[in-house]
Amino acid sequence: ILVEQRKELVIGMVALPEKLEIGQVLVDYHFSGICGSQLGEISGVKGPDHWLPHLLGHEASGTVIAIGPGVSRVKPGDKIVAHWRPAPGIQSTTPKYKWNGSVVNAGWVTTFNEYGVASENRLTKIETVLSDEEIALFGCAVTTGFGVIDNNANLKLGDTVVVFGSGGIGLNMIQAAHLAGATKIVAVDKFDNRLNLAKSLGATTLLNSTKVDIWVELERIFKPNGPTIFIDNTGDPCVIKNGFSLISNNGKLILVGVPNKGEASNIYTLPLHFGKSIIGSHGGDCKPESDIPKYIDLVETRKLFLKKIITDTQPLSHINQLIEGMRNGSSDGRCLVNLNA
Repeated sequence: ILVEQRKELVIGMVALPEKLEIGQVLVDYHFSGICGSQLGEISGVKGPDHWLPHLLGHEASGTVIAIGPGVSRVKPGDKIVAHWRPAPGIQSTTPKYKWNGSVVNAGWVTTFNEYGVASENRLTKIETVLSDEEIALFGCAVTTGFGVIDNNANLKLGDTVVVFGSGGIGLNMIQAAHLAGATKIVAVDKFDNRLNLAKSLGATTLLNSTKVDIWVELERIFKPNGPTIFIDNTGDPCVIKNGFSLISNNGKLILVGVPNKGEASNIYTLPLHFGKSIIGSHGGDCKPESDIPKYIDLVETRKLFLKKIITDTQPLSHINQLIEGMRNGSSDGRCLVNLNA
């Protein structure tokens, strides 16, 4: 439970709503990923949070326990992926939980909870032999990472790519760019352990931004034309500005990370009139109902590797340690919360 911004999450016993409303689904969650978005919510990158206390999490594997009125796309016993991007189905009202006599708010899906009420359109039924750990990543890490490459970048054979920020989502961008035929993939991060993992997934060049003059190195690598695609996962205004300057005359700057509220990037816009473009990605603009089965098929046919991206799994009682590991870089890839432990 997020009780106060910039504080650790609180573990507590929260009471479920007494009944399911139209379009609501009760889910038994198995594994939940932790995304940078939750770190941003905790630290308040978008400003004051007016919904405290509330639950968090937006990607998980689970099983449907019960359905509310009007639900037709899932039924009890179905295996599901929980995701934050809306899919077909009813968008329900958001549930209200009780904790220590107070109301606890929640969105259309939350996954840092053993059981939860989700909106029908935040769940996608699946049939697969993949593990519950792998399935959890299709809620965001895979769909956002691959969606950015497929839907936002429209990466073509021979394109060159910079992925600035090589965490759980960035690693999947690197995988996707490699599969799509990028000839040069530069992974940038401030932690060597993450860069080493990026290399195993297809990165051709590794740059630690704390050890080199990153912009001098990038200009040297891509001289004279610049990369065709630059993806920023950090939200750092300086990275956004310099990334736009670096890309080729017809290059694309794709913004995935979100700057802190009030921060602005100063960009000289003339190149926008002559071929450069800036694209703001919304979760890779994926369509869960069609993209999740497609990406599951890639894993099942061994073209996409997820197990090596999952580098730290702990029970819910250790969620704050997992979050700290993401912040300090000790976690290489995607962290998972084991909700059945």
